[in-house]
Amino acid sequence: MPQLGESIAEATVVRLLFQEGDEILADSEIIEVETNKATMGVTAPCSGKIVQWNIEVDQSYPVGAIIGYVEADDAEVRRLGLDQMPEIEVPVPKKTAASAPPKPMTVEPTVKGGLPVPAHAAGASYLSPRMRARMTELGLHAADLAGIAGRGAGGRVTIEDLERFLGDIERNRITPASSMRVAVADAMRRSWTRPLATVVLPVTLDRVLEHRRTVEGRPGPTLYAIRALAVALAENSTPASRLIGDRLVHPRSIDIGFAVEAEEGVLVPVMRNVDQSRVADLMSRYDRLVDLARQRRLPPGETGGSIATITNYGVFGLTLATPIPLPEQTVLLGMGAGQVVPRWNKQKAVFEPVTEAAFTLSFDHRVLDGGAAGRLLQRVNELLNAPEQL
Repeated sequence: MPQLGESIAEATVVRLLFQEGDEILADSEIIEVETNKATMGVTAPCSGKIVQWNIEVDQSYPVGAIIGYVEADDAEVRRLGLDQMPEIEVPVPKKTAASAPPKPMTVEPTVKGGLPVPAHAAGASYLSPRMRARMTELGLHAADLAGIAGRGAGGRVTIEDLERFLGDIERNRITPASSMRVAVADAMRRSWTRPLATVVLPVTLDRVLEHRRTVEGRPGPTLYAIRALAVALAENSTPASRLIGDRLVHPRSIDIGFAVEAEEGVLVPVMRNVDQSRVADLMSRYDRLVDLARQRRLPPGETGGSIATITNYGVFGLTLATPIPLPEQTVLLGMGAGQVVPRWNKQKAVFEPVTEAAFTLSFDHRVLDGGAAGRLLQRVNELLNAPEQL
């Protein structure tokens, strides 16, 4: 099982595309797997015949697990350079009870006492040793106690409070959380450990809307915003740096992510080196990533590693929001819905209708202060009002 992306330790087998005895070609997809981020294919390391599968559909396996064996001919062995290695007899294990593969790992929510909870969750605040032991047994973390009114000293949640809460929950309708929902929840919990703040600026979009009509394919405002943010961060990368200890770590490249709503959650595909390409050249790449994200089929190389994210919550009719940056990012640019509003024209001494949207910049307050965040947002605004530069 290959490494399928950052922080992904296991994958669930969704489909076997070939059976034992089938001939396969190198680099062809042989199985389809699902992680907490996407559904993707695993390719064959070489051409040959599938001798044995060690996996089952709907089961999960850790990275590095042997998923099967392929028998290759001499020509393929030479192509891979394996003929230079010492000859070692590698027996293919038989599917017997004595040599059966280890029981596969599972990512399904466990059920303890009738309460489905995400596996491998951990606490994040002070708890008594007894409470920690009970929560570890249940797979709960500290955020799950937010809904419990503590009756202990100083409002502390006691074991009795927890058990009463669990008993009450069991009388409700319960459904398992998807792996993507659990992953999003974990990312937001880690993000919230930092001091976060948000600044807001109304941005006029008339110039962008006018310019997009001159570009083949008519790119949307989101793509203009991605490009504007990339240019602004290329000019000054400090707002995108990360505070690690007492040092600011600046990004090596301007890679911008953008939020795409997918089934049961949100995926963030990433566009690399956005500062080096103009809007018209980014369109096909952007459209392809949006389509892959909606199918949950993003390749590992096109997720993760971005220095900032853009989310267009305006597509839902929302005018203002305070989105949360990903744990590994310092800033997140949000776009509200465009609205036609009156704006005073000093030269003509009249009100004129303009299309305006509230842009928000959420940021890690340890790295940026309000002034620096405001200047970054003002620079994005300037670039959006000069779309020919993008």
